[in-house]
Amino acid sequence: MSAALTARERMLGRLRAAKPASPVAVGTIDAAIDSHYQARRAQAPQSPHQQMAAMQAALRAAHAQVDCVSADAWPAMLAQRLGAHGVHRLLFDAGSAEGQALNAALPTGVEALSFERPLAQWKGELFDSVDAGFTVARSGIAASGTLVIAPDAATPRTVSLAPPLHICLVYASTLHADLHAAARAERWADGMPANLVLVSGPSKTSDIQQTLAYGAHGPRWLWVLIIDDLSAHEGGQP
Repeated sequence: MSAALTARERMLGRLRAAKPASPVAVGTIDAAIDSHYQARRAQAPQSPHQQMAAMQAALRAAHAQVDCVSADAWPAMLAQRLGAHGVHRLLFDAGSAEGQALNAALPTGVEALSFERPLAQWKGELFDSVDAGFTVARSGIAASGTLVIAPDAATPRTVSLAPPLHICLVYASTLHADLHAAARAERWADGMPANLVLVSGPSKTSDIQQTLAYGAHGPRWLWVLIIDDLSAHEGGQP
């Protein structure tokens, strides 16, 4: 024990003694990173519609079901698909604009649930009987097919984690070319939310005998609706 503590103390001592990087050095590193990614994007520029196609392709490659759909057509399409999938209990924020549109389209066989109670009061019910959770992404990363979700009180992280089916809506106008572009455009360096979730496919693992299995640590299915709202935004970028 004492040897381990001594090693720890030596390591911490070296860290404390190390001279911190100067602001100039940090700025130089940031500039080099910016230059690298800007050059990469310049070599293979993508239009907003190409980013939408890249997002769709990357998500499908990760075993997600993806549809590009118009802003007025998605609620009815999703409602029909929920019925066909056998979803009976759907968890989502009914107070949001997207939640209101979806709630109005739900068939009678699908019960709308809100995250109004503390988790401790209905954890068993949530994990045992809720079939799907619906979220709205803050943005998306086209290169990796990643959904950027900022959970809040009405749609906490549990909505996208506990139910076996996660349904996520993302607007095409919010897509970024890559992670670096997302971090810069959304000014992540100026302050991150307490919990920012990056989703690039359904839950999967190959821990057991190196056999790929879905749904071991989260949703088994991921449905993504990419809303084509590009005509409403000049140039298609936020």
